[in-house]
Amino acid sequence: MNRATDSYGVELWVPEVGGPIDPEGEAHDIIMSVFGGMSNAERSRIKIRVRSAMAAQAKLEGRFLGGRPPYGYMIVDGGPHPNPAKAADGKRLRILVIDPIAGPIVQRIFNEYIRGRGIFAIAECLTRDGILPPSAHDRARNSHREGLAWGKSAVRAILLNPRYTGYQVWNKQRKDEVLISVEDVTLGYETKLKWNSADKWVWSDRPAHAPLVGRETFEKVQAIMFSRSRHNTPRDRVRSVHTYQLRSRIDCVLCGRKMGSQWSHEEAYYRCRYPEEYALANKIAHPRNVLVREADLTPHLDRWLALTFAPGHREATIQRLYAAQGTHNQIGNKTAEIEARAEIATCDRDLARYRQALTTADPGATAPITRWIAETDAQRTRAEARLRSVASTRRPQGLTEQRIADLVTHAGSMVDVLRDTKPETKRQTYAALGLRCQYDHAQRKMQVRIAPDLHSLASNVGQWVVSEGGLEPPRPIKGTSTSS
Repeated sequence: MNRATDSYGVELWVPEVGGPIDPEGEAHDIIMSVFGGMSNAERSRIKIRVRSAMAAQAKLEGRFLGGRPPYGYMIVDGGPHPNPAKAADGKRLRILVIDPIAGPIVQRIFNEYIRGRGIFAIAECLTRDGILPPSAHDRARNSHREGLAWGKSAVRAILLNPRYTGYQVWNKQRKDEVLISVEDVTLGYETKLKWNSADKWVWSDRPAHAPLVGRETFEKVQAIMFSRSRHNTPRDRVRSVHTYQLRSRIDCVLCGRKMGSQWSHEEAYYRCRYPEEYALANKIAHPRNVLVREADLTPHLDRWLALTFAPGHREATIQRLYAAQGTHNQIGNKTAEIEARAEIATCDRDLARYRQALTTADPGATAPITRWIAETDAQRTRAEARLRSVASTRRPQGLTEQRIADLVTHAGSMVDVLRDTKPETKRQTYAALGLRCQYDHAQRKMQVRIAPDLHSLASNVGQWVVSEGGLEPPRPIKGTSTSS
């Protein structure tokens, strides 16, 4: 509270105080601490009540409590909501039914594993038979995944999911709020998902949906997996925090995926680990691991950036940056927003029409209507996701050419700054420059592009300590290019 008041000059008025809070006043500080403790206590009580109610609904009623359906099931309308107040608002109950396409695949995976096939062999066989993996089967919920082939992790997740027995299982995961930094508690908390042990899972008292496998089959699979595991006792992992200057900024040329970050031998590396089943599905020659050291990249990047912002290239850089922030992005965002809102309105009208038809249809003719409702609901979810994406990428008005020229002038000696600055500041600088790299493992070359976010660049320039003059522009780096 004190930091916000001091930084932004905004007064905080509290009725119990009878006016604005004085950040420097000891009495006011005590009052706000008391209010904060009371609010936190009430928040904890609400959290306990909600979780207790959800546990009771899962155990006693077998209620589907939301989230994405497991592979092999789909969500359909289950009639009016059992809560009268929610039913009066038009809310409907959602239930799980077997997906006629994916359901038999789940049964096949369990049967083949019991017969002795390994997880990788099952994944390879499903890929070879042309069966879509879970991420490709439901692209609306997995647009961030490739959906190329079955992976071992997908098969393993299916074999470990107890909901295929027909019972509702809740509380497999929990959300923990942990401090972002123990050394600086003012940074606040972040929410992380963590797995609960099996003894804390909440099972329904009776089957809640149609089973795909029997409970005996599921327990047999768990026993086989436990006997095959290398480590039957859990190990505590010691996690360390490392700064990767180019995290999520390097793509592998061979497969087009982002290279992951890895800490090894006290140095930062970037690795593209390409599973064998993906290579089999795409019929491409890709090493199992493509590895490149960060220390081999950043000196060349800094030299290239110095050339781009050197006095001899400054005018061309200014013109490129000014052209790159044109209004076409804002126009495109507005058009996408209008289209998404129109699609949501259309879906709402169709859903209302389908639900009205469902109430008057014969019991034997409800299957296609239920399918239409599920498809329209999925279409509406996709439109809402697009609308949120457009809202999150909306940018402020562009900067003037003179302002851009000032930014480029201040960044004229960027190579000296990047060489001497801290890794975290370098990471923020690369992000502000919109740096994107493509690494060609076969030719040992890196193609570099920059598409700066000028507003972020403007906020970072004040952190740079720039010494003007005396900069000899280095020679161009082979295999690099600019794009604004």
